[in-house]
Amino acid sequence: MSSVELRLQTLAQNFRLEQSVKPPPPPTGSATSTSTTKRAAILVCLFKGDDGELRVILTKRSSSLSSNPGDVALPGGKREEADADDVDTALREAKEEIGLDPSLVKVVTVLDHIVNKRGMTVVPVIGLLSDIKAFSPAPNAAEVEAIFDAPLEMFLKDEKRREEEREWMGDKYLLHYFDFESDDGKEYVIWALTAGVLIRAASTVYERPPAFLERRPTFWVRGGASTTMP
Repeated sequence: MSSVELRLQTLAQNFRLEQSVKPPPPPTGSATSTSTTKRAAILVCLFKGDDGELRVILTKRSSSLSSNPGDVALPGGKREEADADDVDTALREAKEEIGLDPSLVKVVTVLDHIVNKRGMTVVPVIGLLSDIKAFSPAPNAAEVEAIFDAPLEMFLKDEKRREEEREWMGDKYLLHYFDFESDDGKEYVIWALTAGVLIRAASTVYERPPAFLERRPTFWVRGGASTTMP
């Protein structure tokens, strides 16, 4: 077993242990329940490629969408009242967007949440697809224009990457852009929050920081979420 496979196994074991001792969620509508109107979850779905490297499933959003049309994204979306938790949201949305059967995905861990500029709390869920051949992509044409995959480790390398300094309410941060060409010759740009989540996911799985200065926006962690790599 490789060190990366061992790391994934350890993360999954720790996650199951945390879930087993976690108290049940409060009833919807109670004073302590989490609002679903400003919460979303995304799935970082990993699988082993032909050469043994970990790859992540990505989508290109439909150009007809009102929000971020044509951008590269991870499967996911807003939490619904019927969702049991953030994992449930991520798996349901992946099923709706790309036809990924939740039973094929083994949840490995849940990363610290991110808060975007619009105040939406986004929770990244890392999952492992043990048999990529069992997955028959079925993109929802209303939301997804294309489905592709990329090496997870590329988000730690300072290759085919550029950055742009931005400022938000006095906070200067770096926006990262990763250029990627798929096997069929199509070119994609993976950037903004999606790139940030994948940098953090890769750092968590490979247990090392990126080979470049990350400098995340402080508003991503508003509310006290940790940005320390486990």
